[in-house]
Amino acid sequence: MSGGETTCHGLDGQGPSPQSRRMTRTRATAIGFVAVLLWALLALFTVGSAPVPPLQLNAMCFAIGAVIGLVWAAWNGQLSTLRRIPPAAFALGTIGLFGYHALYFAALRNAPPAQAGLIAYLWPLLIVLFSGLLPGETLRPGHLLGGLAGFAGAALIILGGGDSFSLTHMTGYLLALACAFTWSSYSVLSRRFGEVPTAAVGLFCLATAIGSTLLHLAWEQTVWPADAVTWAAIAGLGLGPVGLAFYTWDVGVKHGDIQMLGVASYAAPLFSTIILVATGIAPPSLQLAVATLLITGGAGLAARASMRGARAAAPQPDPLPGVSAPKDE
Repeated sequence: MSGGETTCHGLDGQGPSPQSRRMTRTRATAIGFVAVLLWALLALFTVGSAPVPPLQLNAMCFAIGAVIGLVWAAWNGQLSTLRRIPPAAFALGTIGLFGYHALYFAALRNAPPAQAGLIAYLWPLLIVLFSGLLPGETLRPGHLLGGLAGFAGAALIILGGGDSFSLTHMTGYLLALACAFTWSSYSVLSRRFGEVPTAAVGLFCLATAIGSTLLHLAWEQTVWPADAVTWAAIAGLGLGPVGLAFYTWDVGVKHGDIQMLGVASYAAPLFSTIILVATGIAPPSLQLAVATLLITGGAGLAARASMRGARAAAPQPDPLPGVSAPKDE
């Protein structure tokens, strides 16, 4: 199985047992959540990467992310498999990574960052909604309520009680909405390519780095880091939030509980703000406390819904000989 997954077989040798399948799904979900933890470092490292312009920064970071994947593929003898990646999977991955970031930067150029960022952060809720269309997935009320609670918590963090939305920035808002649809669609449709190895993300990162370089040369002036701290921040971005995170996310959305991951993704802005507070970059506030309750409560609702779904899908034991199964009332 792709993405470093191991398949445990039942005692009869006829394939994975229901229990081992749940264990595999749980492990993949945990790996996917690593991406959320890494994305929490995005704001901190981005602050440290100034004054490198956004598209140049994107190109540098995704180049590091591409090296991670290609070195990993070479280490595991998977380079030859990368030549057989289906064109549809390559197109999806490139549009997902490059399209999301290009639209995100364009949105922030045409609208206030807080408002555009909040609209872009509709993607976790859209993942929860779109996942109900996947085979074998059931959208439960707890998933939807959890997603809405998480979005409310993210809104408190991102907007911070600041300016309201203005129709004069409608172009930026529409770009941000397209950004949210791009990442959520990529995440959900990745499930259709579960057989594609996670090492293929290295190719997506490489294509994104090339596309970002071309846009940078067309729209921006090159500014190289001036000191070791800035170089370290860029390296941190490329190794973590804009590198390894996309590989762990690939494992999670392909083989894990995608609805739980969607709701849990709202922890990224929460953890990010906590890190900024801990480092003295941002002050603590009552809004942060309320957002914490909303996001953790939403994750709890989604987790409860997922556990109920797992119990409902688990096969029931056969009744003992001579004992009839109870009838539904």
